[in-house]
Amino acid sequence: MFDSISHVRRFNRAVTSEVGALDISFLGRGRPLGAARVLNAIGHGRVDVAELRNYLGLDSGLVSRLLRSLEDEGLITTMPHRDDARRRIAKLTRAGRHEFNAYEAISNSQAEALLARHSEPKELLAAMDTIASAFGRSRISIEEADPSGEEARYCLGEYYGELSRRFKGGFEVSLSRDPDATDMMSPRGAFFVAMSDGLPLGCVGLKGTGSELAEIKRLWVAPSARGLGLGRRLMNSAEEAARSTSVKILRLDTNSALAEALLLYRSTGWTEIDRFNDDPYPDLFFEKHL
Repeated sequence: MFDSISHVRRFNRAVTSEVGALDISFLGRGRPLGAARVLNAIGHGRVDVAELRNYLGLDSGLVSRLLRSLEDEGLITTMPHRDDARRRIAKLTRAGRHEFNAYEAISNSQAEALLARHSEPKELLAAMDTIASAFGRSRISIEEADPSGEEARYCLGEYYGELSRRFKGGFEVSLSRDPDATDMMSPRGAFFVAMSDGLPLGCVGLKGTGSELAEIKRLWVAPSARGLGLGRRLMNSAEEAARSTSVKILRLDTNSALAEALLLYRSTGWTEIDRFNDDPYPDLFFEKHL
């Protein structure tokens, strides 16, 4: 009777109740959740109607009705794209920006209250991240990023923290052969971040050397997103970037404590080779011919 399906359905009912999905006036602002989500997406920069529809997973008829209702309220305007009249662009009006800001403030307060009433907020957030990653798997994008940018720094900070916890003697980035940011930027190299609704979930760097040889550096996937194939997607992006810069051989180093990474490398064509650097942390070395 109390099988896994029962647990999933209990969860679904709890979430719809908590977020007010059934309320006619979502968060007390006078319109249902669907219209509020469309307004929110536009406010966060998803102004292309086709992109908006794909992001929310809604059919074109429903999106058109929701946009029309927001236009009737004077909260948005829609117009043809300046470069393609077949595409439509939606923008917030001044009143729409006011409503967007009101929703943001109420939603933030609601989130703070939920965390405050839980005895283990970090554990609650970890569970939320795992569920959000699973639910939003198809919307996780791999984007090229500045290795010194905010998203990259967040990922690298999490990566270094995990290494410190998992390595027997800890980890000090100052003792590691940390690649220079310029070596992981076009045209020499590349840096990629996995993004989910504005939050970074993973990263990888391609460290160029100015020759046909390059290195894969700093592969990391958030624990909440493991098992979704993100590591493989990140590695594929790095390998494609290497091919585009005429790299013929890729190398990487790793530590035997990182069992998940070893499984990925050994299952995707990497061959173990002799040590090729004096970094104190890696104990295994791999190579791949492109």
